[in-house]
Amino acid sequence: MLNDKKRKSISKKLSLILRHRPEIAFLTLQTGGWVRIEDLLSGLTKTGSRITRDELEEVVETNGKKRFTISECGTLIRAAQGHSVKTEIGMAPQKPPGILFHGTSHKALPFIIKEGLKPMNRQHVHLSLDTETARTVGQRHGKPVILSLNCQSLSEGGQEFFCADNGVWLTGPVSPDYLTVISE
Repeated sequence: MLNDKKRKSISKKLSLILRHRPEIAFLTLQTGGWVRIEDLLSGLTKTGSRITRDELEEVVETNGKKRFTISECGTLIRAAQGHSVKTEIGMAPQKPPGILFHGTSHKALPFIIKEGLKPMNRQHVHLSLDTETARTVGQRHGKPVILSLNCQSLSEGGQEFFCADNGVWLTGPVSPDYLTVISE
């Protein structure tokens, strides 16, 4: 059993590799963002970050944000969402709930009110089902602000939404016309 510090360290390394920089572990993301677990473990060893299959599975199972998914066949792993590396995750568009939430910082609010939500260095805008999750996300960047999105109108207007393996909703840029500040 890993201690919290080691589990967190492995999770951060997996996020870096599976979301942003697979090349540092000598990997290329396959369709769907998948890599072979065997190749990941080998790549980690080559970088001096040796972990076992059991440790990898423990990190995946205990990650509170469910950032990683192991395939049903048990041979592949991917990040559920949050990629800055161009990759097709293979999610089918889904009808979103009427309202979803986005957590951000107070500092970013003037830009968002003017320009709307943008994926920035990610492939999608990330949305939450509830305000508490959005608040937690916003707190990572400073004083949190929670926005609600009128997803029904966006969806009816043709905007696509996707739900990642971990329940995070994803979409493209969102005009400020569809946003409401609900908590500052």
